[in-house]
Amino acid sequence: MNMQNADKAKNLNVHELRSFALRVNEHIIRMAGKGGCFIGASLSCTDLMVYLYKQFLNIDPYKPDDPNRDYFFLSKGHAVPALYGTLAEIGMMDSARFENHLKTSDDIYWHPNPKIPGVEFPSGSLGHLLPVAVGVAMDIKMRGQSNKVVVETGDGELNEGSNWEACLIAAAKGLDNLIIVVDRNFFQANEQTENLIPIEPLEEKFFSFGCPSITLNGHDYEDMNLVFNRLPFRKGSPNVDIAETVRGNGVPSIEARADRRIFNNSDEKVEQLIAELHNEYADVLIPEAAAI
Repeated sequence: MNMQNADKAKNLNVHELRSFALRVNEHIIRMAGKGGCFIGASLSCTDLMVYLYKQFLNIDPYKPDDPNRDYFFLSKGHAVPALYGTLAEIGMMDSARFENHLKTSDDIYWHPNPKIPGVEFPSGSLGHLLPVAVGVAMDIKMRGQSNKVVVETGDGELNEGSNWEACLIAAAKGLDNLIIVVDRNFFQANEQTENLIPIEPLEEKFFSFGCPSITLNGHDYEDMNLVFNRLPFRKGSPNVDIAETVRGNGVPSIEARADRRIFNNSDEKVEQLIAELHNEYADVLIPEAAAI
């Protein structure tokens, strides 16, 4: 762990991270009211995004093309509202642009657009970005650099064989600078993963492909901190963090519901969902809570 990441780990502030996540989730819900978005998949990975960008990744919002930066690839591209919301909150894009969601006048739409600073590569066709991340991690190794490469996949996305081919290559090439984060929300489109094409036992599968893996709570910042600061799990091997999450996390009326993966909300419904969210984040909305 480099000194910058060591300082971040030491200064973990859960209250601050939850406040940040609340703002990102608000962006997601409001985008769902402007033509719709994949709200469930976005809310499931907000906490992961917040942890990565606030505590783990070496990314300067004012130097998005810095050759020394770490790389983040969102392979489950339909969750891009969580990425856009995070980029806005760290200052890499203007949140006012979310008013243009799905409008032809801007580049804010259902999948990551590399025209937006902070988006490294377009995604949408599942199973594509882990192979891309492997190529970037290999290039970094060949040049003798120390940049980290993080790619977030969906759990249903693991049905794509391209992911497992990429794991074989990453293991063969000793890419311990590669970190695969699986958003394990147990849903794939409108069905539970284990009812459609079961993927368990997931840890053992990754191990068998030469990728040591650990399962963690994808909504618990302290748990994330413990796991990410153990990286690499084994020198010379890629790393896999299987983050168990809840689809629609933070909004009880849509949590873990197959029929609420994507929808376009009315203004009234948006405010109802925001109210639910605020109730779940009451600890960071009450000023006295910060002093306790």
